[in-house]
Amino acid sequence: MTTVTVDIRKYDGRLSARWRARLLGADAHGSWLATAQGVPVESASGGWITRFPYVMVVPPDAWWTATFCRPPGPEIYCDVCTPARWTADGAELHLVDLDLDVVRPHGAPPHVEDEEEFAEHQASFGYPEELVNRARSTCAWLRDVVRRDVGVEPFSSTYRGWLARADGPDGA
Repeated sequence: MTTVTVDIRKYDGRLSARWRARLLGADAHGSWLATAQGVPVESASGGWITRFPYVMVVPPDAWWTATFCRPPGPEIYCDVCTPARWTADGAELHLVDLDLDVVRPHGAPPHVEDEEEFAEHQASFGYPEELVNRARSTCAWLRDVVRRDVGVEPFSSTYRGWLARADGPDGA
């Protein structure tokens, strides 16, 4: 398995999160990365250790990523971000976090998080109007498609196979 450094920054260039994940493969939805429980994550605020395993899909040219977690994590955690940039060798993934998150807890409906942070950063970082509009429309779309009754992939069932793969001996 290929190991990838995931490097997520805020719009001002400050580190949001950086960790190592395993590239599981790719499908029509994007590249799938697995992160095990106990992986150190660096951040500008000090960092943490992952508390549960998860897989993340990184779609090409999309303004979001989606993470699918084992309990006690949320079932789905979507980050609104700029489209992914991979280094030429595929060893690093770079994203800019645009604050807004759509979260679907296990057994509960989805909700939006960090709207206040988005508004603060819109002012302090000077987000361009086009970026604000794209982030808001992406957030609204994610909120609609991650609902259990909608059936949109990869949010409906596709992720389960990748999460099972991450649990295997060649996974996270």
